[in-house]
Amino acid sequence: MEVEESGEARTSWLGAPGEKHVVPCDHAGKKRKQNPNPEPVVRIVEDEEEDEEEGEMMLDHMKDSEEPSNKRVKPVAKSNSLTGVITPVKTPALKRIGQSISRSISFRTEARPLPPAPIRPRSKASSFPRRRNSQCWSDTVESHDLTAKEIKRQEVIYELTQGERQLIEDLSLVKKVYYEPMLKLDIMTESELGQIFGTLDSLIPLHEDLLERLERLRGSEKTVGEVAPTLVSWFPCLDAYITYCCNQVGAKALLDQKKQEKRVEHFLRLCQESSFSRKLDLWNFLDLPRSRLVKYPLLLKEIQKCTPQDHPDEDTLPDALELIQGIVAEVNNKTGEAECQFYRRGLVYLEESQRLPEIQQSRFLYCHGELKSNRGQRLHVFLFELALVLTRPEDNRDGFQMFQVYRQPLPNASINLEEIPDGEAAGGGTFRGAFTGGNDKVKNCFRVSSRGRSKAHSHSLQANDSFSRQQWITCLRQAIVQSRDRTAQTSQSQFSPHSDPALYHIAELSLSSDTETADHTSR
Repeated sequence: MEVEESGEARTSWLGAPGEKHVVPCDHAGKKRKQNPNPEPVVRIVEDEEEDEEEGEMMLDHMKDSEEPSNKRVKPVAKSNSLTGVITPVKTPALKRIGQSISRSISFRTEARPLPPAPIRPRSKASSFPRRRNSQCWSDTVESHDLTAKEIKRQEVIYELTQGERQLIEDLSLVKKVYYEPMLKLDIMTESELGQIFGTLDSLIPLHEDLLERLERLRGSEKTVGEVAPTLVSWFPCLDAYITYCCNQVGAKALLDQKKQEKRVEHFLRLCQESSFSRKLDLWNFLDLPRSRLVKYPLLLKEIQKCTPQDHPDEDTLPDALELIQGIVAEVNNKTGEAECQFYRRGLVYLEESQRLPEIQQSRFLYCHGELKSNRGQRLHVFLFELALVLTRPEDNRDGFQMFQVYRQPLPNASINLEEIPDGEAAGGGTFRGAFTGGNDKVKNCFRVSSRGRSKAHSHSLQANDSFSRQQWITCLRQAIVQSRDRTAQTSQSQFSPHSDPALYHIAELSLSSDTETADHTSR
């Protein structure tokens, strides 16, 4: 314990509780004469840091009390300054916005500027930041004598290289942070994890190989000369994506089902809230390979634009672009077939007449999603290659989502499509009553109809927004045209060369007429 003796008035406010020590002054703020021999004040110092802080506070207090002032001091609550008007902001993002505004705008008032935000202790840095640091090729070199077009080319190649590096990091992260802990903690079985993650582990060596090749291409000046031959020799490795992407349809369905379990949901939520995930969920990571695959053609097109005519890559880049576009198209086709088979297995038919042969003959899905009927029912609609099927989702069976077929499916070749302008009621005003209570106008609706063997079928459907409606209309038009072309080709092939030419001509006119009438109606 340290004892100090002091005769200064500034220490008197630290006296014992109950004592009042006031610096005497008159109304003008001037000090009155004080006792030249004040009593010593005993002060206990327990901590050196507290001693320094208290000393600074006392010094500030004495400065304020010693300055004479004839101005009236308004209470903070009644002040017209910005410090009294602006309320404290709790959101860190809004704090930064407010501080940037206060720095950029000059306030012509007598108010003091807002105090700076308190400095918080820096937390320990994470191995995986929330956001990646964006770096350009120009940031990696000190000087260069390249033209603007050549610099752009190097930037795109560098982006290709960095994309491979980041993908490898993400895929390794998925294996280390998601797959292995869930297997070790028995959150999912090995079979379930194998179905969800598929062949993800086998993709990492492929991209490590490309990254190593690209790194070897960088010269002493960190520039890349020819890149097309390397890509041409590596792109065939992407055939492995067919297996992975085809498995994603069932993987997504199983993952959504497992998220209903508390242990799985809790684990995935903790991972997503951690810094290493960058606020991405597990499916975002599992979908990274597919999004990377479709980016290769875009990067090659950019490299091709920036490649001079006399460059060695000029002749090879078109071959590389054609090769990767063919691989992407093949992966898309195979994935579409796998998706079509997956959802086709999940259809539940209430009547045998609903089993149209067009559904079984369809090889892919144009689109599927949720729409509302004119009675306000939420339907899950599938637009297969040859048929439109309206369903109502059911409970999962053995890990698979089931869909009960609603009404009679419509063959695409016989569908008539009609856009319903916003504001018009569909189906005798049933939309207005089902969705808006009879007050507001109906929006984002369209109608599909078809005449079957015994009666006509018509469905008025509503999308969630105008963009979704336009997507459905575009896919429906494409499906209708392609189905009718296929039907026409099948009908024409049934007429042998020995058939009556007049009958063949009549059939051709009939098919053409039907197609033109339906196209006109769809418009």
